[in-house]
Amino acid sequence: MGDAPDAGMDAVQRRLMFEDECILVDESDNVVGHESKYNCHLWENILTGKMLHRAFSVFLFNSKYELLLQQRSATKVTFPLVWTNTCCSHPLYRESELIAENCLGVRNAAQRKLLDELGIPAEDVPVDQFIPLSRMLYKAPSDGKWGEHELDYLLFIVGDVNVHPNPDEVADVKYVNREQLKELLRKADAGEDGLKLSPWFRLVVDNFLLKWWDHVEKGSLKEASDMETIHKLT
Repeated sequence: MGDAPDAGMDAVQRRLMFEDECILVDESDNVVGHESKYNCHLWENILTGKMLHRAFSVFLFNSKYELLLQQRSATKVTFPLVWTNTCCSHPLYRESELIAENCLGVRNAAQRKLLDELGIPAEDVPVDQFIPLSRMLYKAPSDGKWGEHELDYLLFIVGDVNVHPNPDEVADVKYVNREQLKELLRKADAGEDGLKLSPWFRLVVDNFLLKWWDHVEKGSLKEASDMETIHKLT
């Protein structure tokens, strides 16, 4: 009986939910343990305050300084069919993704998930090309059962890549310039076309993105980096 609410879960998403082990952290980003992706995203567990886990959000720009967005697939357990930044996921509790030095573990995870979700080959997104800009802490419910409570690393990368979306993960992709992004925001705010944006993407847009976009265009992203601060945006 207890499994019934998840009976309709997509097989791929079910496998990821139970096999992937997220990295549990405190609000200062110290590792305190690990837990399944499933348990980390149950809202009743999040409300205990013990499921804060490390995440990352990639913002990939092409050589025209357009941002690649994705629409999450309909089978995603949290926030299906919402539009968001290029890639949003979790470093896993494994040696290669726990490396703290220069955020290497998180950058390794980002390279892995860009291939998994968008079919972007590793050679198109070398690990040393990801620029960590900051960290933010946020909490957001999805549908009453599921939600997010994440300490999110914000990674920027600029380059032209080959994109072959995985339909299990991604429903659609598009590049946008600043004006096109502002139009997406307007539509989301007005509820037009059923368009929704992920809460973490909206937090980045509202707090950081446009000023960081200036640095993308100037080639000065490293000047904008502040990995000492954890922005608490819950």
